[in-house]
Amino acid sequence: MENLKKFNTEQIEIINNCVAMAEEMVSNFYKMSASQWAATCAYDIKTMVDLGPEEVVHGPFAQIIRYKGTRKDSFLGSSAYDFYKVCIQDHAILSALKEWPDIKIFPFVLYIVTHELIHILRFTKFQRYFEASPEEMMAEEAHVHEITHGILFEVNIPGMENVLIFYEKWRMPIDDLRKL
Repeated sequence: MENLKKFNTEQIEIINNCVAMAEEMVSNFYKMSASQWAATCAYDIKTMVDLGPEEVVHGPFAQIIRYKGTRKDSFLGSSAYDFYKVCIQDHAILSALKEWPDIKIFPFVLYIVTHELIHILRFTKFQRYFEASPEEMMAEEAHVHEITHGILFEVNIPGMENVLIFYEKWRMPIDDLRKL
């Protein structure tokens, strides 16, 4: 893999805390117990150190890849399930943090992970198809940014206001996004 910047040990701890908090907030928002959450969503969240070359992208802060899983010792097609992998793009996040010094890592990554978990929940509950047209994907992005904003707006975390402002343009109607 290219020589891309990766999170250090301290930053990985921050990412882990963001993931735990995002999982709790999204499950609370959708009124799901921990057992319902675990039963509904099959996913993993990985940073650069655990990503294959095909899972690294340039531009987005994270991407979701859908894999087909099968139950152990099962040969039936009916035992297949969707497994989602959130691929955190360390290099893109670290670059953004350098470019926008008013943005802090914890609220920024909390927003990113919360956003991706909302997508996964919507895919698993068939509220949105994973395979969608570009126009449907843009509309979904705006909708998920709106939900993410709604969840995080009430959270009292230093620096969250700057992150919400950073993502403000993504909550515009789809026609306004095309003009950007």
